Amino acid sequence: MSITAPLRIAVYRNLWLAVLVSNIGLWMQTVGAQWLLVSEPNASTLVALVQTASLLPVFLLALPSGALADSLDRRRLLLAVQTGLAVVGGLLTLFTAIGDLHPALLLTFTFALGAGQALTLPAWQALIPDLVPRPQLVSASALGSISINVARAVGPAVAGLLIAQAGAAVVFGINALTFVLFAAVLARWRPATSSAPRTPEPFTAAVRAGSRYVRHSPVVRRILLRAVLFIAPGNALWALLPLVASKRLGFGSGGYGLMLTVLGAGAVAGAFLLGPIRARVSNNRMLFVAGVLYAAALAVLGLVQVPALVMIALLPAGLAWVAVLSTINASMQLFLPGWVRARGLSIYQIVISGAQALPALAWGLLADAAGLPVALAASAALMLAGTLSLRFWGLIDTGNMDRQPVVFWPEPHLTLEPDPRTGPVLVTARYRVRPENEAAFIDAMQGVRRSVQRTGAYRWGLFRDGVQGGTFVAVYLVASWEEHLRQHEGRFTGSDQAAEERARALADGPPEVSHLLPATRPQPPADAPEPAEPGSVVPEAATRESVVPETVAPGEPVAGQGTVPAEIVEPNPAAAGRPGHVAG
Repeated sequence: MSITAPLRIAVYRNLWLAVLVSNIGLWMQTVGAQWLLVSEPNASTLVALVQTASLLPVFLLALPSGALADSLDRRRLLLAVQTGLAVVGGLLTLFTAIGDLHPALLLTFTFALGAGQALTLPAWQALIPDLVPRPQLVSASALGSISINVARAVGPAVAGLLIAQAGAAVVFGINALTFVLFAAVLARWRPATSSAPRTPEPFTAAVRAGSRYVRHSPVVRRILLRAVLFIAPGNALWALLPLVASKRLGFGSGGYGLMLTVLGAGAVAGAFLLGPIRARVSNNRMLFVAGVLYAAALAVLGLVQVPALVMIALLPAGLAWVAVLSTINASMQLFLPGWVRARGLSIYQIVISGAQALPALAWGLLADAAGLPVALAASAALMLAGTLSLRFWGLIDTGNMDRQPVVFWPEPHLTLEPDPRTGPVLVTARYRVRPENEAAFIDAMQGVRRSVQRTGAYRWGLFRDGVQGGTFVAVYLVASWEEHLRQHEGRFTGSDQAAEERARALADGPPEVSHLLPATRPQPPADAPEPAEPGSVVPEAATRESVVPETVAPGEPVAGQGTVPAEIVEPNPAAAGRPGHVAG
């Protein structure tokens, strides 16, 4: 599949270009903010804090943002966020122009812009599979990397020139205009159908469902682990590159912009080479080569002070960076089902941002305490160690997994009509298994467990009947009846169905499924008469039609008849003298 194939789709092409321009503006803003802080006391820490302030909001807000993106219309959400970002960018430009921008205020504005990005990223990435065919998702992911890295190449270079000629306020103003452009493209696009679900999940339940899906998905957990092991040490390059440019190589803002341009050019080249490379080597082998190249580039930055050699080392570093992140991002998008895609990608963004924001501060503190060469050498060593761990914790192959949504559970038919909020719901499934199949059945049910827990269950267990030999009962709890109905209505994928069919093939026939609801006292019908007060007079007709148990005392309720007045209680000689009875 050609890497440019998704660009033939007009809607995707227009939005991709708008995102590219917005990314260029964000990189210009980052360079402008970092360069304003280079001359401040404790510059290493402050410069690193720019990345922390821009990425920490993604770490904190991405999961709620993903829940919103899965529950609301994603186009409208993006439109509102871009409008808010334009306002924040305009205020930052104003304060910079009047010369009233202190480091704390600059970091506050950077944090606000990062919060807007936290709301933007899950919604935009979750839209992509709706805009391009599934076979083109890998190409779309590579185009996303190209967008980021073209922006990284162009944005800093343009920012360096503008800062030198006109000052940082112009850079911040251009960034604000890019948000306006993105909002205009979104406003012009009129999708045929809304991306909002027909019955949105409650916000809190949606957040829980997203985190539960990731927690019970070994594939997603392994993807996130590989991202952390690469990004945490690799981010030292991005966090400390301004200091390498100014203190080790003696560059000004233009030289720093040139270094980022070379790094971005290597990344763009890597995006175009990604397709041919993927056709020849496995993902894990590609991650290994990329990790080794990046570790070597970090070592060169820490040990070499020859500008030409440093520039040469930045090219493979950019190539390795985009190769790893494109592979990881495409793996996430291909694996996540549509109902939880934005939340899964938001957790991915949390991990990515956390692996950049927190280590960036650590690398800055280490550089202040021990010097740039030590910090970069330490990051190179950690990068190499993480790369070697691919032997034990490589990416799980998902090429043969069916990720299309399926509905294969029959619709539950109950004699009751529970409220959707009723819960928890206890679901049981009884299986009859022959002795020779028991061990294989128990193993196969672990796949069913993960599937059921990913899609809604918060407790699951498999039990053996102690009386009836060969009988197994799978039991699980779901928070509400509404949550369980969502399992029936399309949360499962073809892979989940295959896992359940493997288990059922080892049993004698389909399971007997029961749905148990919380036991509550029945409520009287809406048209039932009000209960009579003790001592009140009951019409004679009512007394003749009522049947009153002999053991009911005056003032006690009778099911379906309210309270029995003392005047109509018949004497019961056999019960005379016993407490709670009325003697005639």
